Amino acid sequence: MLLTSINNNLDELINLLQQLSNAEYAAPCIQLSNSSIGDHTRHIIELFQCLENQYESGVVNYDKRERNVLIQTDTDFAIQQIISIQNNLGKENKNIVLQQQIEGYDIQTESNYHRELLYNFEHCIHHQALIKVAVLQLATISINENFGVARSTIEYRSQCAQ
Repeated sequence: MLLTSINNNLDELINLLQQLSNAEYAAPCIQLSNSSIGDHTRHIIELFQCLENQYESGVVNYDKRERNVLIQTDTDFAIQQIISIQNNLGKENKNIVLQQQIEGYDIQTESNYHRELLYNFEHCIHHQALIKVAVLQLATISINENFGVARSTIEYRSQCAQ
């Protein structure tokens, strides 16, 4: 179920990127403190890539991202990266150690692959909500009303409507 939800969510992102020119994708948005749709998309992609690339070692550090400018400026390249992520999601669950440095201190905590997939899924939705703010400034782009909305919120709204 989780993999299906992640894939569906990433498909929504691909659908959006297919509608954007590279100029629209990379343009700063004042409502997002001058970050772009591409900036947020790169962030989504690179967190999934960190989990994928660091899976074998069993130690994941999301701060060790590539920060590839091409992802945030070229929609076709970003789409290729998303498809690659989708093709590599089905790894076996295993224990993982998360590493991060906070204010000069090295922090480590235990997690597992499935928990980190869930984290990346929720993180993706959060950034899609920010992306939606920028997209709503573009009159020619159509976007699903639930783009960037947490699944629990969608369920809640559905129950309220009944």
